[in-house]
Amino acid sequence: MQNTLNYIEQNKERYVQELFELLRIASISADPAYNQDVLDCADKVAEHLKNAGADQVEVCETEGYPIVYGEKILDASLPTVLVYGHYDVQPPDPLDLWKKPPFEPYIEPTAAHPQGAIFARGSADDKGQFFMHIKAFEAMMKTQTLPCNVKFLIEGEEEVGSKSLEGFVKQYKDKLSCDCILISDTHIYSLEQPTVTTGLRGLSYVEVEVEGPNRDLHSGLYGGAVPNPIHVLSRMVAELIDSKGRIQIDGFYDNVLEVSMEERKEMNRLKDNPEEFKSSIGLSGVEGEEGYTTLERTSIRPTLDCNGIWGGYTGEGAKTVIPSKAFAKISMRLVPYQTPEEITEKFTRFFEKIAPKNVKVKVKPHHGGMPYVLPSDTKEFLAAKKAMETAFGKEVLPYRSGGSIPITAMFEQVLEAKSVLMGFGLDSDAIHSPNEHFGLYNFYKGIESIPLFFENYTKG
Repeated sequence: MQNTLNYIEQNKERYVQELFELLRIASISADPAYNQDVLDCADKVAEHLKNAGADQVEVCETEGYPIVYGEKILDASLPTVLVYGHYDVQPPDPLDLWKKPPFEPYIEPTAAHPQGAIFARGSADDKGQFFMHIKAFEAMMKTQTLPCNVKFLIEGEEEVGSKSLEGFVKQYKDKLSCDCILISDTHIYSLEQPTVTTGLRGLSYVEVEVEGPNRDLHSGLYGGAVPNPIHVLSRMVAELIDSKGRIQIDGFYDNVLEVSMEERKEMNRLKDNPEEFKSSIGLSGVEGEEGYTTLERTSIRPTLDCNGIWGGYTGEGAKTVIPSKAFAKISMRLVPYQTPEEITEKFTRFFEKIAPKNVKVKVKPHHGGMPYVLPSDTKEFLAAKKAMETAFGKEVLPYRSGGSIPITAMFEQVLEAKSVLMGFGLDSDAIHSPNEHFGLYNFYKGIESIPLFFENYTKG
């Protein structure tokens, strides 16, 4: 293993320059204007896999953007690790908030990353993180230390809901067969306290519409006499959560997994700093469901948030109208054993129930996903924990994330394998926001940790 680590140390600067090449490609899957950039990025990923030593490298067509596949099969009797990542990125808007253009990567130190961070859209989510795996694989190949079989599945539609992935995985189930899945699309709790993510919340995402009059009305002639859909919708959204942070949807908590006090105590070993948490997001106070810490509220408890609300006139100047319609987008984060189908149905029934009789409402379901838990006593978790403890030189704790990666539950169902969520970013890396960045230290520690995971998992 020392030869592998030496190789990594000798090639660090090249790794960063190669990552810069990927980051310069504006692979924005949500915007058709960047169609060619997404396709170019898939080809570049395939090129890197071939150069690293992968066999059977393919850019596989789907109904959407292609999936890049590669493998190295040493011996069918050895364990097989499937590495997942995504090469598509979020749109960079608003552009005026970026210090420099989002697809012109550069390195600059930050308070969280004093050794420097790579600034660019996709640096942490997920190009920088899946690229760690390609470079770690290259190091193992060059030093002849790869201890088991490895397969790569790098998709181009994660940021638009992985629309083609499930069909691809089901179609090529035998080709993708593996013993575990290794994913770096999450973050550690902090550099002082590295973690392995053991839980993800699920998701139910809906769009609602409230319709009042059959057209926009003059607010002088009709104001005070007719229902205003914006007012109605605002009141309805406010009814969804009470003053104690409890979601009021009938039956919402019926299937919620209640985490034991012993596990909650273990979770709270993570050094939660309320003042630092508040200051990092510019707040003087926090709120949420009574009886739970901030760590618990953002991980083991389900939530409901209004993500956007609009209606009527929002342009420059004044236009005195009562709008015909008002809209909102609402996301609900789910925990075991809630399902997106169950929660979407319960939300719809409740929203229709609280609507006044003089308006019409519609609920349009968008994408959803199942929650996921990796028990901290599994072979997969213990291999990741030991690898990161060796690389960081610190105790590594289990960590339940509040985010959602719906593919993890799908992988487990179809491939019958557990996913190890061994991410290396920080929560402050501004993914999906202007000035996204990924620490150089984190990037290198990831590349060091991955071969150690392979070694630990193989020895098992």
